[in-house]
Amino acid sequence: MIVEVIVFCAVGILLAVLGLVTWKKQKIDLIHDYHCQNVRPEDVPAYTRAMGIGQIVIGAGLCVTGVLQIFVHRPASLLALVPGFVCGLLIFHKAQMRYNGSWFS
Repeated sequence: MIVEVIVFCAVGILLAVLGLVTWKKQKIDLIHDYHCQNVRPEDVPAYTRAMGIGQIVIGAGLCVTGVLQIFVHRPASLLALVPGFVCGLLIFHKAQMRYNGSWFS
């Protein structure tokens, strides 16, 4: 059980840190080339902000899931993972459609 908590929290923190770097330093090179081929240079700040926030949301969901595993049974703790993952993917989808035109270009 403790190993799962450590793994969930470590991956969540890693994803949140990558999201912060993507957002604050506008590191578009951390995103696959085919996801950002059609992003115009003037849209890079807004695109990296949205993608970074999506990563942070998913990372936060993973961390909350890890912490909840200490207090509640495993299936109940995974209920925190689903909303975080879905919200993060919706943020990714909105950014991809708005700034890139599609998921894969």
